[in-house]
Amino acid sequence: MTAVMTRLTAAMALAGGAFLLANRGGERPIETKLPTAASGRSLALTPREDSIVFAGGCFWGVQAVFEHVRGVKSAVSGYAGGTVVSPSYEEVSSGATGHAESVEVVFDASQVSLGQLLEVFFSVAHDPTQKNRQGPDVGTQYRSAIFYQTEDQRRVAEAYIKQLTGAKSFSRPIVTEVMPLRAFYPAESYHQHYAMLHPDSPYIATYDLPKVAALKARFAPLYREDVSSR
Repeated sequence: MTAVMTRLTAAMALAGGAFLLANRGGERPIETKLPTAASGRSLALTPREDSIVFAGGCFWGVQAVFEHVRGVKSAVSGYAGGTVVSPSYEEVSSGATGHAESVEVVFDASQVSLGQLLEVFFSVAHDPTQKNRQGPDVGTQYRSAIFYQTEDQRRVAEAYIKQLTGAKSFSRPIVTEVMPLRAFYPAESYHQHYAMLHPDSPYIATYDLPKVAALKARFAPLYREDVSSR
């Protein structure tokens, strides 16, 4: 059975109603409203394309969230953080490549700031206190990580984690890794826009659509309904 089928089969078992979603178990977005990032929130004065890579569990949900963020030009599911060149989904799912399921977010820095993207990542895209897992998905390939491309991105990301820790925003320690991006490998085509194309999937309905709904509720000025024109 493929890793995709295993994930969907597990979700179907949960969809029967016998499983109660835990607020802080990675199945739902974080309930507590997080503080605004103290740095990295200034918008560029003119259009400027930047990119950063986020990892936070299954890339279907992370991609779905960032596809709906105004100012994001593209969100691509893929693999980062490992040593294997151009890995397949099956290889990454084995946990032996060192890669994490990740999403490359390309954004216009004059429309959305890095600080705002970090607020979305930590509050609705995933639970940053889960070590090497998110909800039902377990393994280092589901770890929480930020792969930066510039020293400024590293500084802003680390500053926000320090800010969240100081504010005691979570009852458990943040385990998000902040690492330089060595390479990003786009995932197979059938993984791209998976949540948007399969909204009736039990896994998507259970774990990912609530994240998009939380984005709309908590970040209304940033939310974009139509993603087809990106």
